[in-house]
Amino acid sequence: MSRLDIHKTYKLYIGGKFPRTESGRYYAVNDNKGKLIANMCLATRKDFRNAVVIARKAQNSWANTTALNKGQILYRIAEMLEGRKEQFIAELIVQGETKITAQKEIEAAIDRLVYYAGWSDKYQQLFSTVNPVSSNHFNFSSLEPVGIISIIAPEKQGLLGLVSMIAPAIVGGNTIIVLASESKPLSAISFAEVLNSSDVPGGVVNILTGKKEELISHMASHMDVNTIVYCGKDEKDMKTISELASNNVKRVIFYKKTNWDSDESQSPYFIEKTQEVKTTWHPTQV
Repeated sequence: MSRLDIHKTYKLYIGGKFPRTESGRYYAVNDNKGKLIANMCLATRKDFRNAVVIARKAQNSWANTTALNKGQILYRIAEMLEGRKEQFIAELIVQGETKITAQKEIEAAIDRLVYYAGWSDKYQQLFSTVNPVSSNHFNFSSLEPVGIISIIAPEKQGLLGLVSMIAPAIVGGNTIIVLASESKPLSAISFAEVLNSSDVPGGVVNILTGKKEELISHMASHMDVNTIVYCGKDEKDMKTISELASNNVKRVIFYKKTNWDSDESQSPYFIEKTQEVKTTWHPTQV
């Protein structure tokens, strides 16, 4: 007897759990031949707002986690991704990548996590400084996380682009809400499964799937989001983000690059962009 395939319904990842979208809406993800390969949640404004509340609760604890521990956690994610390499290669292939391209993407994603794990206890020394002042004080500048970051991930390279945005943001002590690639979302939720079974505390990374045009205005305008990162080249989207973000003087970061496996796609400056500079004055005389 013939049977119907059971297609996985990929859920959202919020607060270390996998809830269904509150609206109950889904969209079909098809392969290059138009064959259904999965059903994907269409996240809503309420899903995003729920994720922001959870991210805010997790932010202070994560920011106070030691640099050593953050680096260990990122390295643990890389270890687990390495162990599930074949699964991710298969998902990338079914979304249209060649086997060689898929293998390069998963390996680059693993290496990128290791790269930022190594920077976890070093970027402060690179960007902090002792400032010269003309008074009887020591003046120190150091970095601290901006807080909550909403990220619109790259549309292409659904896994590597996602990892390239997540790793520098969380190693800097921020908590994040990411909107995954709409056309290549499978690896994003599978990556969430890796995060869930690693040592990343619930709420530090929250991953949504859905349509950019439905969520972009909410991600840019939410008053408890401190920074928005947009990966893309759409001038209309960038204008919308800039205008809405100005309502609470939200920091805006645009990445227009499309090739996330280049050497220019990893740098301690990606961490620095998600940091605030804190200046401390200390008197040298009483």
